[in-house]
Amino acid sequence: MNVFIGISALLTLLVVAWVIRPLLVKPKGSGTSSEKLNAAIHRDQLQTLEGDLARGVISQQDFETTREELQLRLLDDTESFEAAAGDQTPGFWTPPRMAAAIGVSLPVLALGIYLQLGAPAAINPPVASVNAEDQQVTQMIDTLAAKLKANPDNPQGWAMMARSYKVVGRFEESKQAFERAGDFIKTNPDMLVDYAELLGIMAGNTFVGKPQQIVEEALRLNPEHPMGLMIAGVAAYQSGDFPNAVTRWEKLLGLLPPDSPDTQQIQANIADARGKAGMPAGASNVLPPVPENAAAGMTPEMINQMVDRLAARLKDNPDDLAGWARLARAYKVQGRLDEAANAYAKTGTLLDSDPDLLTQYADTLAMRAKNLQGKPAELVNKALTIDPKHPMALMMAGQAAFQSGNYAKAIGHWQTALTVLPVNSPDIDPIKAEIADAKFKMSASGKP
Repeated sequence: MNVFIGISALLTLLVVAWVIRPLLVKPKGSGTSSEKLNAAIHRDQLQTLEGDLARGVISQQDFETTREELQLRLLDDTESFEAAAGDQTPGFWTPPRMAAAIGVSLPVLALGIYLQLGAPAAINPPVASVNAEDQQVTQMIDTLAAKLKANPDNPQGWAMMARSYKVVGRFEESKQAFERAGDFIKTNPDMLVDYAELLGIMAGNTFVGKPQQIVEEALRLNPEHPMGLMIAGVAAYQSGDFPNAVTRWEKLLGLLPPDSPDTQQIQANIADARGKAGMPAGASNVLPPVPENAAAGMTPEMINQMVDRLAARLKDNPDDLAGWARLARAYKVQGRLDEAANAYAKTGTLLDSDPDLLTQYADTLAMRAKNLQGKPAELVNKALTIDPKHPMALMMAGQAAFQSGNYAKAIGHWQTALTVLPVNSPDIDPIKAEIADAKFKMSASGKP
């Protein structure tokens, strides 16, 4: 701002100096007065007239008439000049006084016009824009608060208010709004994670305790929620449960694209937690090198090379269970189902405690066999033993029961899935359609 004011003042002074300079500089004489100039012009015209007479261009009478007119004109000019010179008396507005008046009034006038028509607040644009944005956000929040005051039985509105308060740093009001949202946020993993993050921030970035419990609820609804996995890993790390932190972060690492800016930080977190837990360094923590310009789009050949490099490292380090899980997911995405099934089978003890791995393994086998009977159903039931409200396991268990003709059991699994899925989940409508189909088939067959 000081720079702007300084430049403006300098430019104003330069303009003032340019305007008043002619008033302060005394004009130098040219050596020729107006009277002498008029006389010289008269002589030239008279000489021209005499030349015309000598060449016979004009008659003697015309010559006499024109010469008298020239003499009268010269006399008139001379008298006018003398009268004007005699009338010039010094008044109040002398050149110095005029210069002083302009020098004072011009800057004052310029400043007044700028204050009236300009934008003084724009001298510091970032601050001005931030203030305007803050005012706009505050106005929006106040409008929403007024609507909720008139209609407090609006849990979705309270959830929006909670997020808005959190964004502007009004944490205590955000917490109260989350509490007013009630059961609405209990079925929305995004809202639960936001609430947990808020409580952790208010507790000095400590996520142990209630924030951790809320994140676990979110992960039961969406086991692959990235921010939920991140916070769950932080909470486990802060509570000293380093193996659990490694598990959460390695799962998160498997969800991130190879060129994600968060990948290196997650890898560093995993390495630190492994070191504190006394666990061996996992080869899967180091991703294959990303080809140049990979962010612009990787070809299938590049992806295949990355997956093959991971498989080669696991051949040299077969005890990296998390690495086998990542490789299995990669094979499954590529449609290499046999290789995916073999990789899942090598996840060892992870498979015994992770319902996500169990359902993914079951889904791979079901895709390969084109049904869920047999081993896939066993894996799904094992996943439900670990987590009875696992959404994917419930949906797959319902499908397995439907395929075996046990429609009542299928309906039971699917109805339970509807209670744990987020309200905006794209799986809700298909599940409702499956339930209706199962009910129709059950009534048509006359048996459960």
